[in-house]
Amino acid sequence: MPSKNAKPRLAVWKFASCDGCQLSLLDCEDELLAVAQAVEIAYFPEAVRSALSGRYDLSLVEGSITTPEDAERIREVRRRSRYLVTIGACATAGGIQALRNFADVAEYAAVVYARPDYIRTLATSTPIADHVPVDFELRGCPINKRQLVEVISAFLAGRRPAVPPHAVCIECKRNGNVCVMVAHGTPCLGPVTHTGCAALCPSYNRGCYGCYGPKETPNAPSLSRWLAALGMDARALQRLYRTFNANAAPFREESERHGA
Repeated sequence: MPSKNAKPRLAVWKFASCDGCQLSLLDCEDELLAVAQAVEIAYFPEAVRSALSGRYDLSLVEGSITTPEDAERIREVRRRSRYLVTIGACATAGGIQALRNFADVAEYAAVVYARPDYIRTLATSTPIADHVPVDFELRGCPINKRQLVEVISAFLAGRRPAVPPHAVCIECKRNGNVCVMVAHGTPCLGPVTHTGCAALCPSYNRGCYGCYGPKETPNAPSLSRWLAALGMDARALQRLYRTFNANAAPFREESERHGA
């Protein structure tokens, strides 16, 4: 980190995304004041007007790589950053826009745009880690603001962030929730999804949608067998895994197993 008299320099970058994860940082309220006092916000167009050039101690990157220009820009961000942390499903897995990876992008562009020949885009939407080395990935759509504060605090302290890797099911047990899949036959991705939302959807008797992506060592094929027993056909299973984290390897592989 920088000298004793200088604050660490923080930069927040946007690529292809909806800005929701950056807004999670702005939504930290009291915690944000502490963060602002601990770091020098050198680059954050969503929050500050000024931008400082040079190198950054910690870069937070939101968004996926979807254009040739962004593929070049992320390499420059990596070169100027001591630590680079990706935040959100777009940056860690390609995001909802990674649904293009299973389709013909040229056909989509022809349907949406009057002059598709003006559109410069890649055939795929890919996570930041596919292009440059990443020091830590914080998952979620959007990310959990308390986990984000923990990540920033950890890098300021020179330690590994303490972000639990377990499944949403653990949060359901902590909340005293009745399992929606066992009790009601509601399809739920909780057993294979990374925690972070405090089991928000199951707490309201809805199945987990997988917003935080696959947990460590998920057993998606086993979950699919249970879901098939509840009446889900191959097409429904494919769609279930193709949402916010469609391009995350365990979800992508399982969706491909149930169709083209």
